[in-house]
Amino acid sequence: MPKGNFMADNERNSDLLIGRNAVTEALKSNREIDTLFLARGNSAPALARLAAIARENGAVVKEVDSKKLDYMCAGGNHQGVAAYVAAHEYVSVDDILAYAKEKDEPPFIVVCDEIEDPHNLGAIIRTAECAGVHGIIIPKRRSASLNYTVGKTSAGALEYMKVARVANLASEIDNLKKQGLWIYGADMDGEDYRRVDASGPAALVIGSEGRGLGKLIRQKCDVIVSLPMKGRINSLNASVAAGILMYDFSSKR
Repeated sequence: MPKGNFMADNERNSDLLIGRNAVTEALKSNREIDTLFLARGNSAPALARLAAIARENGAVVKEVDSKKLDYMCAGGNHQGVAAYVAAHEYVSVDDILAYAKEKDEPPFIVVCDEIEDPHNLGAIIRTAECAGVHGIIIPKRRSASLNYTVGKTSAGALEYMKVARVANLASEIDNLKKQGLWIYGADMDGEDYRRVDASGPAALVIGSEGRGLGKLIRQKCDVIVSLPMKGRINSLNASVAAGILMYDFSSKR
């Protein structure tokens, strides 16, 4: 079995389009392309055109080693290109805010700051749907996307949860503030979450699995909330921490 930065077997061929014709037709039909992979060093004009169209449609475009592309495509004739189709369509942040307004509820949004493990993102989506969250925002870069594993881990919740993918998370947080939302960041050395009033329009920001909140994102938060740690380790899995906080916020609304 090849080793290195390859995808797990259960993700390798799920929702994967292989070859120029398949990817071209998917883009023509406005199918939601999550990530486009190009063989590094292949300068064919046709691939450059596909990359330009994919970027215009909001997809992430990555150049990868040809051996990795061979492995992802299980030896299929990929012609230097492959693409993952999103397991569910993305929405805009405005769509999420409109949904909250439609329900006549103060917006409750979860922002995932570089959650890279698809199992964690799927678990967050599952809990968010159960806790009454109106939508989730993820960044385009350095984040798990709506792939097969996320959809499977969400146990069907992805079909009902609105997820927006944005190019600049910091700017989007500024936009949420302009819409009247308070930004609550989950991180260490913050206020005990049980003493925080999160009854109004709120965005809960969950940091990455290893690094927590990024420095800029933390600075943009209005309040930092923390979970008291009574054991010998000082952190929880990102999706577990998110679940505790989502239900706490939900109970105060």
